Amino acid sequence: MSRKTKGICFIILSAFCFALMNTFVRLSGDLPSMQKSFFRNLVAMLFALVILLRSEGKFQFNRKNLPGLLARSIFGTIGILCNYYAVDHLLLSDASMLGKLAPFFAIIFSYFILKEKVTPIQCLAIVVAFCGSLFIIKPGFSSLSNTFPALIATLGALGAGIAYTMVRKLSLNGERGPFIVFFFSTFSCLVCLPYLLLFYHPMTLQQLGFLLLAGLSAAGGQFSVTAAYSNAPAREISVFDYSQIVFAALFGLILFGQLPDTLSLVGYLIICSVSVCMFFYNKRQSD
Repeated sequence: MSRKTKGICFIILSAFCFALMNTFVRLSGDLPSMQKSFFRNLVAMLFALVILLRSEGKFQFNRKNLPGLLARSIFGTIGILCNYYAVDHLLLSDASMLGKLAPFFAIIFSYFILKEKVTPIQCLAIVVAFCGSLFIIKPGFSSLSNTFPALIATLGALGAGIAYTMVRKLSLNGERGPFIVFFFSTFSCLVCLPYLLLFYHPMTLQQLGFLLLAGLSAAGGQFSVTAAYSNAPAREISVFDYSQIVFAALFGLILFGQLPDTLSLVGYLIICSVSVCMFFYNKRQSD
């Protein structure tokens, strides 16, 4: 299996994990965003900790990569917190749409930071996938009062895009995936900890279970997305991140009885089609 194919498989796996994470977060009920973020990253941190303790290098890392690790952690944390804020203050469709700008920002910053070229066909595929997502989430900004949270959501997508770019840069510089996940998760937990201590919201055992499952899913997503961008550049795999919408629709149907409408089905068809076309295009380019 080529590195491009591995990257595609990992990005689809990460999309599945993150869709599962959002499902568990929704099932956890009405809890503060910072509290949800803390548990989301706590499980990922423990997972990475166990892997690092069993590895040869343990917590060793290249000190030259410290600025990149900090940048990945800072912008990744901004992306998470902004996303939760947007979900709390915007229509879910609007927040999801703006969140899907992250792959576009990843390609842009990969061009400037990593000097990776983008072909016209790859640009077209991402634009088509973006249009397909519009059919599904059907954004509609109903009033000017949504302007601020919409800007926050866009800032979150920007942060996530930079974070993905830094993951690839760190991987190209030889940094290990588990250490990248551990550093980021620990950093995010430390950022959320003061708020958690001051404004902790009591939880039922069921809510705690759902949050732990959300964290477990997030850990799978973090490891998968790190592996994805370690194996292939953003321009070749970011389009497959839209498969998260399909997984989310399936979970919504199974768990919440949500049936997609005709426009959503059209969006699924567009995204799946462009993903298959991109797969064969990348394979042909590799050959």
